[in-house]
Amino acid sequence: MSPPTQADFRTAMLRPEAPVPEGLGNGHGGPAGRRFAVYRNNVAVGLTEAVVEGFPTLRALLGEDNLRALAAPFLRAHPPSSPLMFRYGAALPGFLRSFQPLAHMGYLPDVARLDLARRESYHAADATPLDPARLAAIPPADLARARLGLAPSLRVVRSAWPLWQIWQLAHHDGPPPRPVAEDILITRPGFDPTAHHLPAGGAGFLDALGQGRSAEAASEAALAEAPDADLPALLGLLLKSGALTSLEIPT
Repeated sequence: MSPPTQADFRTAMLRPEAPVPEGLGNGHGGPAGRRFAVYRNNVAVGLTEAVVEGFPTLRALLGEDNLRALAAPFLRAHPPSSPLMFRYGAALPGFLRSFQPLAHMGYLPDVARLDLARRESYHAADATPLDPARLAAIPPADLARARLGLAPSLRVVRSAWPLWQIWQLAHHDGPPPRPVAEDILITRPGFDPTAHHLPAGGAGFLDALGQGRSAEAASEAALAEAPDADLPALLGLLLKSGALTSLEIPT
């Protein structure tokens, strides 16, 4: 009897109803039955814990027991693709979009994206924030031409849902959300990522900066997205939160 393939082993490991792969022994000449069942259970428990710990906002909204129940079909549909467990769960937003039992909670995929963004921010490279005094000392004409660098830990989560209010409800016992689209800025000024409500035009501004465009062009992108964008307030938020790390004036 030939030994099982990796695909056979992987399928059986993540499906409790699946039989033990043929040809798998216990090391003493007998079938692997009980040992494989223990190993399969340990794998499922480990992946479930990764989901529960890796998605704290989902846990707060759904409850831990419900999130554990959700993890069971998710881990069968999306086994790990990396040995680094902190990366596990990247497919959860897409899974939630097609998970019919929770279709009435259409904001959950964006909540999962927010939790993933905070995790990515936590593991991103360090960077020294831009000194606000340096920005203040630059003549307006030069500032307009300047290119502002973004922190590696910066993340933007755009949403058609009131994502900031949902975040406040989940973590700070905020009031029931009002129906309005909201974006969230994630920065990491210290050791832990911090969430901020990103004002109107902010996502367009940061997207332009990320493309290497000038501060003036980024401002134009913000105003095109939101004509009432408060650019001084936005710049103040980015400086205070450590989102900006460099300033270059082209010669």
